[in-house]
Amino acid sequence: MDEQYDHYIAVDWSIRNMAIARMTGKSNKISVVDVPSDVSELRLYLKNLRGSKALALEETTTSQWLYTELKGEVERLIICDPVRNHLLSEGAKTDKIDASKLVQLLRANLLKEVYHSGEKFLELRRLVSGYEDVVRAGVRLKNQRYSLLRACGLTGEESMETRLRGAIEQRVLEGLDRQLVCNKEEKKRYEADFNELAKKHPEIRHQDSLPGVGLIGAVRIVSRVVCPHRFVKAGDYLSYAGLVKLERTSGQVTYGRKQSRYCRELKYVYKIGAVTAIGKNNPINDYYEYLIKEKKYPDYLARHKTARRLANLSLGVFKSGEKYRRERLKKGDQEIKNPGL
Repeated sequence: MDEQYDHYIAVDWSIRNMAIARMTGKSNKISVVDVPSDVSELRLYLKNLRGSKALALEETTTSQWLYTELKGEVERLIICDPVRNHLLSEGAKTDKIDASKLVQLLRANLLKEVYHSGEKFLELRRLVSGYEDVVRAGVRLKNQRYSLLRACGLTGEESMETRLRGAIEQRVLEGLDRQLVCNKEEKKRYEADFNELAKKHPEIRHQDSLPGVGLIGAVRIVSRVVCPHRFVKAGDYLSYAGLVKLERTSGQVTYGRKQSRYCRELKYVYKIGAVTAIGKNNPINDYYEYLIKEKKYPDYLARHKTARRLANLSLGVFKSGEKYRRERLKKGDQEIKNPGL
């Protein structure tokens, strides 16, 4: 945040109260108030401040809503990472103290911003979140059913017509089967919604054109990335997708690598997409075969680098605003001979 502002405001928001801390660009004095939470009152407070304003909030379940409500009232709105701010957790903790620390970090340009956007893809992000909850619930139900059948001496793969000897066990099994049927129907409804959204958003269709991604993967990518141009370098995107690790060095000595804080859903999409594309007639499989046969990579490393290749193509397609076209991206054998990874 290179630009200077007349007012630096930080808000510690909760369901009952909001602590508002403010500093000016010319003074180190901090003024703090703690009042009942009311977004209309907060908007009025911001409007009454003359001059340019920078506002900081921490990432919470209400941050997207607050971003939408307040973005028009200030010149700069930062939703920041609370994990990094935890470094200043020493001493007493109150809402006023938290807001005071946050406004100092804002004025010193020490906040790590969490990406937020306006209304674009907001409905898609909420649908994807609901769909993933349904998928997790389905996995849990299948695991419970498998455990119950195994406890009764069966294989766990029996159909819904299976009858158990014990009345209680049969009652539990029937309840699980009913929930699984409802879960499957709910998944179908979400998938129908995704098909409709793909007609509305060309970004989803572009991602769906990539080998191994599919409609569900495309929806997950678009809902998480939203704006691909915020990733200036491909390496930044690979780190966000959890496909590269960060080196740890000190005194010119390397102490290994660590995993960045990444988006697990993106990593899952690209890993599964690479596995799905392998064995089929597409450039992703060609790249995998090149790594195995020419570079002599072990299978696990070849699959990982193939997932990175797919993520690079995904980012390129997203930025270009066009569908994936094999003949344009492959350029004969040159792409395989010089994979750029």
